Amino acid sequence: MAGLRREPTARQLRLGVELRRLRDAAGLTGREAAALLGVSSTQINQIESGLSGVSEKRLRRLAINYACTDEELIEALVTWATDRTRGWWEEYRERLPTPFLDLVELEHHSTYRRDVEFLFVPGLLQTEEYARAAFSSRVPVLPEDEVELRVRHRMQRKVVLEGPALIPYEAVIHEAALRIRLGDRATSRVQLARVLELSEANHITVRVIPFDLDGFGGAWSPMMLAGGAVPRLDTAARDAPHGTGFIDSEAQLDVLRTLFRRVEAASLDPTRSRDFIHRLAKEL
Repeated sequence: MAGLRREPTARQLRLGVELRRLRDAAGLTGREAAALLGVSSTQINQIESGLSGVSEKRLRRLAINYACTDEELIEALVTWATDRTRGWWEEYRERLPTPFLDLVELEHHSTYRRDVEFLFVPGLLQTEEYARAAFSSRVPVLPEDEVELRVRHRMQRKVVLEGPALIPYEAVIHEAALRIRLGDRATSRVQLARVLELSEANHITVRVIPFDLDGFGGAWSPMMLAGGAVPRLDTAARDAPHGTGFIDSEAQLDVLRTLFRRVEAASLDPTRSRDFIHRLAKEL
């Protein structure tokens, strides 16, 4: 078996989690799974911890012995196990915090993306100046070169919305996020114009939650949902003081899917949302 990974990516960790879930569902111990492959229980633990990879042949043998009959799930896991993609984000490894890279890798492989934001315009819709103002407001203050590195990284993330392999994207944005000025008036005006421009694309849907919406209690913090090859492999992310936290528990994913449907239903439809943003822009 190859050497152990020093720092598995979120995707590699998730593959291990899914294999462990399949093993648990089959009622097998790590020692029993190891016997099926003719390896040590330590190697099974390393695979399930994302510290070591697993070949397609071994993964399929495990799936058979775990009595997994979900062919779409098995094929998706095989793709994860055999993918050797080194995307553009690798140039930032050891230059930016790991969650920045994990988020981009997640976006790169997503089948759809959904955002809910209350205080900031979603990152994928941000202009360069808006992003610069956001990173410059961090406490403790980031060095200028670090700010510029993060801005460049964020701008490159837009490839999923503007590149050759587009994914369906939905954003629900609270009016507060559209009104708060991270930079000056000109920065806000350009940012709103950019949101309007992107909202015209067929694969992008933008909805607004106005301040005067009665009885809105649909969510309490920003959230992101990214679609997997199969629903079981969907992933959510929520920002926390210590960084982005990824969520893959089916129970928690169901809660977040429900919350997204709730805020989506409460928000203005896309046409009214564009009209709303246009009025805000004229006020600046």
